[in-house]
Amino acid sequence: MSKVAEPHLLMSGTAKAALLLGLCASAWSPWGACQAAALRFCDRPAALSAGQQDTLFRFGAIVKEALDASGQGVALIARSGLDLSRFGMRYSHAGFSLKASPNSPWSVRQLYYACDEQKPRIYDQGLAGFLLGSDAPDIGYLSVVFVPAAAAAELERAALDDRQALALLGPAYSANAYPFSLRYQNCNQWVMELLAAAWGRRGDAADAEAARAGAQGWLVDQGYVPSVVDVGHRPLMWAGAFIPLLHNDDHPAEDLARNTYRVSMPASIEAFVQARVPGATRIEFCHNGRQVVVRQGWGLIPQGCRPEAQDSVIALD
Repeated sequence: MSKVAEPHLLMSGTAKAALLLGLCASAWSPWGACQAAALRFCDRPAALSAGQQDTLFRFGAIVKEALDASGQGVALIARSGLDLSRFGMRYSHAGFSLKASPNSPWSVRQLYYACDEQKPRIYDQGLAGFLLGSDAPDIGYLSVVFVPAAAAAELERAALDDRQALALLGPAYSANAYPFSLRYQNCNQWVMELLAAAWGRRGDAADAEAARAGAQGWLVDQGYVPSVVDVGHRPLMWAGAFIPLLHNDDHPAEDLARNTYRVSMPASIEAFVQARVPGATRIEFCHNGRQVVVRQGWGLIPQGCRPEAQDSVIALD
C-alpha cells in the first residue's frame, strides 16, 4: 500500500479490501438481516475456496479483456454485493475503472468506509479485488458503462485527479445518504458528484462542503432522479437508531412518512448517464461458476445468470 501526498487518499491494491462495503449500504434488509450486517460490518469477509477464487479471477480476466478492447480509458463500473432483490435492485456499489490508474490498469477508484479509522476514504482497488467484494462468490454480476470520447476524456481527467477526488469527499458516511444533502455521503453519491465535477464543471471549490454543494446543484438542474427504496414497514425505518452508518436525519420528512428513502445507487447512476450522454453504451457480465454470460445493451441478464439469444456465453469449466 502507498499513499499520495493528500492525507485522505489511499492508493492500494488488496490490503484493505476487507474494509470495502460490499453493499455500500446493507442496512435496508429486514431488521434481522440489518442487525446481522451491523455486527459483521467491519469483519473480514468469509474465506473463499480455491475454486471460487479461480472463478472470480477468470471472470475478472474476461472483463479486463473487454475493457482493453473498448479503446477507452475510463468506464463506470458497478458490481452486485449483498442481495437487494427484495427492493428490485441488482447492483449496490459503483466506481470508476481507470486504465491509467496509478495502482494497476483498470483499477477501480471508489469511496469506501475505513472501519479502523471510522471515516470515508477514496480507494484504488484492482479489478480482481473489486470482484472479490461480493457476498455471493458463486454467482455475480458486473455492469460496465462507456461514454463517447469527449465525455470520457472529461470523466477520466476528473477521476484521475487526486485533488478533485478529495474535494468531493464528505466527512461523514451514511449507507443510505440522501443525495441532496451535505450531511452525509455514500459511495454511489460520491460517484454522482464526481460526474457533476467532470461534466458540469461543478465541484471545484476550496472545501468539500462548497464543492459538494456545487455538484449537487448541477445534478438538481440536470434532473437527476435517485433510486427509491421502499422499506415498506415503519419499524424498519427506526432501525437507524441501532444500525451503524444508517441515518434518517438527512431525509425529507415526506419521504420518511412514506417509509421510503431516495438514495444514489448504480441503477440511478446508469439511468442518468444513459439519458444525458448520447451514445453511452453498456455491457453486463455475470458468472455462475460454470460459465460467463455477456450482454451488450441496457437490459438486464435474467436472474440466475441465464443467457438469452442475444447473449454471448463463455465456458469456465
